[in-house]
Amino acid sequence: MRFTDERSPSTKPTSGQHRSDGERRSTDETRATNATRDEDVPSSTDDESVCPDSLIVVSNRQPYRHEFETDANEANADTSETDTDEANADTSAVDADTTETNTESGPAHSQIEVDEPTGGLTAGLDPVLQNAEGTWIAWGDGGADFEVADDDHCVSVPPGDESYTLRRIDLSSEAVESYYYGFSNRVLWPLCHGFTDLIDARSSDFEWYRSVNERFAEAVGEHASGESVVWLQDYHFALAPRMIRESTPSSTTVAQFWHIPWPSASTFRACPNGRQLLEGLLGNDLLGFHVDRYAEQFLACVDRYVPDAEVDRSRGTVHYAEHTTRVVATPMGVDAESYDEAARSVSASDLTTVLDRYDIPNENYIALGVDRLDYSKGIPERLTAIERFLEENPSWHGEFTFVQSASLSRTDIPAYERHNERVRGEISRINERFGTDEWQPIVYTEDYLSTTELCALYRRADLLVVSSVVDGMNLVAQEYVAASVDCDGSLLLSDQTGAHETLGSQAVTIDPTDTDDVVEALERAVSMVPQERRRRMSALRDQVFETDLEWWMDAQFEWMSRIHSADDSPQPDSKDDSSRPDSKDDSSRPDSKDDSSRPDSKDDSPPSDSDGDADSESTSTSDSSTDPSEYTYTA
Repeated sequence: MRFTDERSPSTKPTSGQHRSDGERRSTDETRATNATRDEDVPSSTDDESVCPDSLIVVSNRQPYRHEFETDANEANADTSETDTDEANADTSAVDADTTETNTESGPAHSQIEVDEPTGGLTAGLDPVLQNAEGTWIAWGDGGADFEVADDDHCVSVPPGDESYTLRRIDLSSEAVESYYYGFSNRVLWPLCHGFTDLIDARSSDFEWYRSVNERFAEAVGEHASGESVVWLQDYHFALAPRMIRESTPSSTTVAQFWHIPWPSASTFRACPNGRQLLEGLLGNDLLGFHVDRYAEQFLACVDRYVPDAEVDRSRGTVHYAEHTTRVVATPMGVDAESYDEAARSVSASDLTTVLDRYDIPNENYIALGVDRLDYSKGIPERLTAIERFLEENPSWHGEFTFVQSASLSRTDIPAYERHNERVRGEISRINERFGTDEWQPIVYTEDYLSTTELCALYRRADLLVVSSVVDGMNLVAQEYVAASVDCDGSLLLSDQTGAHETLGSQAVTIDPTDTDDVVEALERAVSMVPQERRRRMSALRDQVFETDLEWWMDAQFEWMSRIHSADDSPQPDSKDDSSRPDSKDDSSRPDSKDDSSRPDSKDDSPPSDSDGDADSESTSTSDSSTDPSEYTYTA
């Protein structure tokens, strides 16, 4: 596309225009697993968002971070280092507001600044907590976080308009190294993404993971009541739900959303302490995943490795230790309106500034990649395909530019540093092979991009390439679509992303591990006629605006409401193994490339539990369906 200040007519969907017929949708609007009965799926027809009256969010990431002014620039440049999943990662800017408070205990003559992430789930949940006057419990990772907190490690936020409580958990450097960089990201992350060869299970990491989960659970117990809804975010808290269940009233609702993939049962065998993780997650009343495949694979893991659990795949429920867990799938969206508005506000001079900064020729066909530097994102595979494309299409030399924006992440983990060096080396080699004095085929940056810079690239790019080998959702694809206000770009999308479940019918689908397939898709995209690009992008925008972040949150709260009011507490039939599918059939994922090279194991022995006390931990639970109390939602 050719970006100018002369904008094309608005292509932003309005109410009622998001979806005109069912053929544009590849999935149902809100659903549990494939086998879940349609009448069991809640839906909200109210345009206003809803949230629980008493909401407690538990997240590794906090919505506001206090930094000493001397540390603020370093903190802003390193925001991706504590972002552990794309749902919580912010690809846009971080605002810093300086308070008027000087501090004697911090650096000399320094003031305290407040960092406010402006994108992703963290920013999306902030107004929800403000409306609910709830509590957010998070790791306090800011340098001045505990300078402004009270004796209970609490601070009222947002600054200047205090409406809810931020409770901070103070973690030692050893706890962060073992709980976060250790078990969370050396074990669970590679396991769930199918990279079992990268699992690095250090002996003490699981104990630290358990200890930190206990601390978060204790904090929840101090703030929760019988009317509370506790909503945990992601894989850092797999043990916490059962701990919370045992320390809160039976009428407290405990929910969790798992933002990354869930592996097949055969892959899950490689998980240290795997049964304890499953039992911990079964402390939830509601457990959410992005897509059906992940939910189904979780149920298959429980069926295989927790044999005394009663799994009802037709309802998406597990009954275990006198408690029922509902397992659902709802694809997460982005704040499409914000990206649309940000893209429309980008001027031609804004774009020129970005292009000049990185020597990107505006007259070229521009393909774009925006990723964290993570081995799951398929960046090396993408570079191999681009090299092949340049080999086979010499006419595009000097006319095609691929821009790769990469954010550093988890650089303390050796597997990441090896991956990063590989990416940099491949880019240098390809540029040396094909580049000239006037043209470099690949422009690479690890710089932090502001909202304006990112949306300028989104709007200008003729093509976004998402080649993740496996990805829980991939929000970048949706951000690009929302920012494509000229409706003139194309999306190359891996079939191993959760986003493909909803966007795949209008994107150019690729198998990220098949170089020939990616090259053919690139050739198809660069030669696509304008009418076809506009038709596809228009349909993609309908989808992204219809199932945006607010829609996703409303769907979660609808499920929580039904469960909290005992409207969705099915009692399973007696366990009948003869009626279940053969567990061996469910242990493999037929459309997952990361499992295809790993033969399914017929050994139904559970994953190893190094301390051997999983069974004793699972016996004390509360049944949240007993004596439920009604509560209301507020807009």
